[in-house]
Amino acid sequence: MAEPQGTESKTERDPHSKDIDLVDRDPRRINEDSVKVDFEDVIAEPAGIHSLDSTWKASFTTFTVSKYWGYRLLTALLAIPISIVWGLLFASISFCHIWAVVPCIKSHTIQIQGISRIYALCVHTFCDPLFDALGRVLGSVRLVLRKET
Repeated sequence: MAEPQGTESKTERDPHSKDIDLVDRDPRRINEDSVKVDFEDVIAEPAGIHSLDSTWKASFTTFTVSKYWGYRLLTALLAIPISIVWGLLFASISFCHIWAVVPCIKSHTIQIQGISRIYALCVHTFCDPLFDALGRVLGSVRLVLRKET
């Protein structure tokens, strides 16, 4: 059946069934500089003092493989429990913000409007004439600086 003109088809998508990119796992580049550590960033031999080539190659391979598999092992063991903790933490922060912070700010804004009107009325009634008079009196003051020798 055709939809009437001017109305759009709204398909609601569950935000929890988002397609996940398994290739680019940091699309916003939040870990661009912080955790990108290679062998050369940690171990370096200056000119004039070098270990045996075989030791250098074995160290490079050991570092790279242990970092790779260590990360995989730690994520396999701890990623899901830590994800639960972070999910609950951000859920708590969202809950507090939605149900406590924003209503308090809104309530304060509503309550302060009456006070701000009274304050503005007092300023316009008492301070404006005073400062206007002071401005007129002090507006005709002229300073002359002379250097005396």
